[in-house]
Amino acid sequence: MHALSEVAPAFVQMAHRIVWCSVATVSSDGSPRTRVLHPVWEFDGERLTGWVATSPGSPKATDLAHEPRVSLTYWSPDHDTCTAGCTTAWEHAADQRAAGWRGVAAAAAPVGYDPSIIPGWTSPESESFGILRLEPFRLRVMPGSLMMAGVGELLRWKKP
Repeated sequence: MHALSEVAPAFVQMAHRIVWCSVATVSSDGSPRTRVLHPVWEFDGERLTGWVATSPGSPKATDLAHEPRVSLTYWSPDHDTCTAGCTTAWEHAADQRAAGWRGVAAAAAPVGYDPSIIPGWTSPESESFGILRLEPFRLRVMPGSLMMAGVGELLRWKKP
């Protein structure tokens, strides 16, 4: 295992380069469900947090009410992959939703985007707009293209 301070920056760099990830949830009847999401990640040197602008009325929200843990994986055609097991929480307060809106809008390209491009999202107060916080408890970063060349290293971290 590696230290979070070593794995998190590599995770963020790869995740933000790939942009889209597959996310698995579990429904109330125990069925796995997957979808594609677009998290924005922040690492402050001690804590890694992901932010997802998404609808609190979606099927994923129903799944998360049953089981708040998710697994997400980023993959690129050169076989670079990074995976995170996370707990999730909805940000309900107006200031948190506004901060999430600003964070998504301010993130560097290609990750950042203007949330108002989504139909129905005119502001952070829009009923169909939500901010989902991701808090990793496990990370894995595999620079597949480098590992195939014999120079990369698999990085893993697990919350103590």
